[in-house]
Amino acid sequence: MKRRFFSHLCALLVVSASTLLALPVSAADEAADALIKRLSTDVLDNIKSDKAIQAGDVSRIVSLVDAKIMPNVNFQRMTASAVGPAWRQATPEQQKRLQEEFKTLLVRTYAGALSQVSDQTIFVKPMRASAEDKDVVVRTEVKGRGDPIQLDYKLEKTPGEGAGWKIYNLNVLGVWLMETYRSQFSQEINAKGLNGLITTLADRNKANAKKG
Repeated sequence: MKRRFFSHLCALLVVSASTLLALPVSAADEAADALIKRLSTDVLDNIKSDKAIQAGDVSRIVSLVDAKIMPNVNFQRMTASAVGPAWRQATPEQQKRLQEEFKTLLVRTYAGALSQVSDQTIFVKPMRASAEDKDVVVRTEVKGRGDPIQLDYKLEKTPGEGAGWKIYNLNVLGVWLMETYRSQFSQEINAKGLNGLITTLADRNKANAKKG
């Protein structure tokens, strides 16, 4: 996938990730699609009215993403999926570093594009799932200027009372994010090994931090 398209893809994914802001514990028994619909409206309104985010205050956006979005993501599953088969060969320390660096990468990716949200509205499509399902796909469309953008979520119901739903993959225009990362990471692992991937992610995160 070309770098320009992938950068555009990541920016679009931020809109979907923003719907996970401020997930309350009381929403644990709420249906996944109802959760997405309710939060998307509230969060997009907040983003549009936040002058600091609109002005590109990176530190504020990073803090917002880290505090509100990331606790509602299954990062171990996300990282394992992105790393692929090599995850099972990784030592506990390597797995820890991979999760840390991958989380930082996603936080900065989300934060860097939150300010691009302007007049979009998210529409949630009817969900084909039963009340007993623990793993669901919520399909949505982002409508604003231009053609509607397909945004889908894979969510899992985490065990334990009050745990609620957690996201572990995102789809934009037919492309699942974790599969995209897996392709990139696989090339890095084949060339440099797991430690090489960790180093590459760390270097990318340092470079992103210097940009603001």
